[in-house]
Parts: sequence; C-alpha cells; structure tokens
Amino acid sequence: MDFGVRVACQQRGQTPGGGRPADPVGEDQADMGVKLEIVEVTGPSRIPSLLSDEIDVLIAAAGATPERAQQVMFSQPYVAVQLGVYGKGDAPSFEKPDDLAGHSIAVARGSTLDVWLTDNAKGANITRFEDAPSAIAAFRAGQAEMFAENSAIALNVSGADAGVSLKFAIRQSPAHAAVAQGEQNLLNWINTDLFYNRMKGKLQTLQMKWFKEAAPLPTL
Repeated sequence: MDFGVRVACQQRGQTPGGGRPADPVGEDQADMGVKLEIVEVTGPSRIPSLLSDEIDVLIAAAGATPERAQQVMFSQPYVAVQLGVYGKGDAPSFEKPDDLAGHSIAVARGSTLDVWLTDNAKGANITRFEDAPSAIAAFRAGQAEMFAENSAIALNVSGADAGVSLKFAIRQSPAHAAVAQGEQNLLNWINTDLFYNRMKGKLQTLQMKWFKEAAPLPTL
C-alpha cells in the first residue's frame, strides 16, 4: 500500500516536510500490518496523485473542503495547525486584515492562504510563487516582508532562521487523510485507527512532538 506525503520544505538534507506527516502514516502501517511506501508529493499534486492511483492514501496536511470532497473522501482530522502570516521577530504584529495593507507577503499560488489573503487583505502586496518552498525562499532572500503558511512549516523555517514568528493569525486548519471515492472500507478503517490512537493519547503526543502546541481536534 502506498501513502502520499506532501513535500513542504527542504531543510538540512532531510526529507521535505521534516517527516511530520509520516508519523501518522507509520501508526497506520503498524496497525494495518502493511508494507509502507512513502511517495513525496507537492501541494498541487496531492489530490491528482490520489486520483491517478499513484498513491492509495493521502496523508499530506490536506484540508477538507466541499470542492475537494467532490473528488476524494476525507477522514477525521489527525492534526491541527494554525494558518497565518509569519515574519521576522522584530517586525510588528497585526490584529486585522486591513492592517496588512502596504506590506509584502509571499504565498504559494492558488493555496488556501492565497485565496484568503486575496479576499480579505485587499491592500496587502501579495507576491505569488509556484509552491511553499519558493515563497519561503523569497522571504529569506528579502523579496517579501512576510510569508503566509501553516504553523508546521513556519516552525521549520523558525528552526533554520531564528526569530521568525506569527504576525497575523488567520484560523485553525485541521489536516485530514484522504482516499479515492468509493474506498469506504479503507476510510472506515482509517477513521477507526485515528479514533483508537486519539483515545490512547497518541495523536496528542505527536501534535506536541512536532508542532510544539496543543490543539483540540474537531470532528468531521
């Protein structure tokens, strides 16, 4: 059985994404008793990889939306991260979307954050890049004052660039596993396994291990 893992950020020779999504995969593999093959995918290629049968299960920080649910079936969430705008530690923080006016923000083109900023931060100077690593590279190179991402990726950036912190909080973003339409038995098993590990406290432990913040998981 093949599992898809999102490529999030290349750092210090590690697997992009820092291995974080792979922990829930390892739990599923151990409980199911199957051979694990991790297939790295980018944000834009996550769902196409599932639809093309390149992978069997997508565990790649995917948010559940009505549009995506027309293509795939989502599990209960396995982790929750914070969506926001991040910048250097000594830069000011902001409370309202209008406060971002006149400030430059790097973001992955077509992402949830791109859509949110376009709709809500009308006066911000939004610079769009092909993917999250490119947006973060632009921030590091000084091409943008801030970048928009989730707290998991921002934590990676902060580890490499001391002083990066949250400047504007957007919302919580639960991450879900996904399977192809019609794979109800597989989805049922994944939800059962997530429930089992949630009741054991395993999901909460992984949340603190990788994201350094507690976050209550909503139900789907």
